[in-house]
Amino acid sequence: MTIHRFFVRPDEATGDRFALPASIRRQVRTVLRLGDGDHIVILTGDGDEAVCRLAADECLVEERRPAVAEPAHRLTVVQALLKGDGLEEVVQRGTEVGVAAFRLAVSERCVAREMSPRKLDRLRAVARESAEQSERGRVPDVHEPAPLRSLLAPAAVLLYERADGRQRLGEVRVPATIIIGPEGGFTPGEVERAEDAGVVVAGLGPRILRSPTVAPAAAAVILSRTGDFA
Repeated sequence: MTIHRFFVRPDEATGDRFALPASIRRQVRTVLRLGDGDHIVILTGDGDEAVCRLAADECLVEERRPAVAEPAHRLTVVQALLKGDGLEEVVQRGTEVGVAAFRLAVSERCVAREMSPRKLDRLRAVARESAEQSERGRVPDVHEPAPLRSLLAPAAVLLYERADGRQRLGEVRVPATIIIGPEGGFTPGEVERAEDAGVVVAGLGPRILRSPTVAPAAAAVILSRTGDFA
């Protein structure tokens, strides 16, 4: 039997007996129609989870335990802005695989160059829903867009579709950060500036992937090497 999982604010789930958080009450009672005696899992984003039994309008904690599905390796994806719903796909699939944080970047070939607060809120909701579905213990952070140059850091890996003669992702040292371009990829100038900043440039192989596919594919490669996936 599936036990539904919900992220709530830490102040909504203190102690061994607390009110059913208002942020999930409608989902629990009206949408899922869960009743007294049913169990849910409450998460506050600290990597632990509480198994609770519903009783009237309260949650009775029966067990607190670590969320075992949370990866030990904390991988950040720097993703250039994408048009349409591409970013939702990146956040959803990346969260399921185990990405710890998403930093959004504005690069030279981005078609979309800004993001509304509503769109950012939507991406954060996608991250939360995907973390619940995949039994994560934390919701990945989704940061507001910033210029690509401000996100370049030594030892990060920039994935370049024209990385001829360079190492592939599976051959470089396991990174804490990967940088992924927009639909049109990075310009040669951006790649050069990244290398000047100490960023490692690597490829994923001979095939050209859609930009929304790169993040989950690369995350799977990295987290497989650290023992956090597959």
